[in-house]
Amino acid sequence: MNPNRSVTVDKVVVHMGVGEAGDKLVNAERIISEITGNTPVRSVAKQTLPAFGIRKGAPISCRVTLRGEAAEKFLETSIKIVENKINSRAFDKQGNFSFGIEEHTDYPGQSYDPKVGIFGLDVTVVLKRNGVRIARRHIQQKKLPLKQQVTVEDAKLFLKDRYNVEVQ
Repeated sequence: MNPNRSVTVDKVVVHMGVGEAGDKLVNAERIISEITGNTPVRSVAKQTLPAFGIRKGAPISCRVTLRGEAAEKFLETSIKIVENKINSRAFDKQGNFSFGIEEHTDYPGQSYDPKVGIFGLDVTVVLKRNGVRIARRHIQQKKLPLKQQVTVEDAKLFLKDRYNVEVQ
């Protein structure tokens, strides 16, 4: 097989939304840091939602972006937690996919603490092929050819071959 046609993991984004600032967000940052081994970045609310007590610009969540070997290792662990099953609706047109994990305590080394509570997290995986840089660079940016784009079928085949994932 042509090595330029092989699909690889570009990045894995781990997101934990808590809906409010304060101790809850600090606990979420600590947990996501322990799980991933990286320092999280806070995300702010894009709009005001008075019904939920959220103001525009208030920090309400945190996220970490993993690349390379760390992303592969984290994805392997996360897929085992969801029992090697991903819903077919989790894929977008570019072959990227997302899934949720209900409890952070499912990860190795994490235990339940009644003072902290239980947090869920979202895992988003971006797949790519070699040559995607031509669409992302600033100078002489070009459109990515169709044969270099990752499709949903390519992503499903990649998951089945690499991680033994069943797409439902």
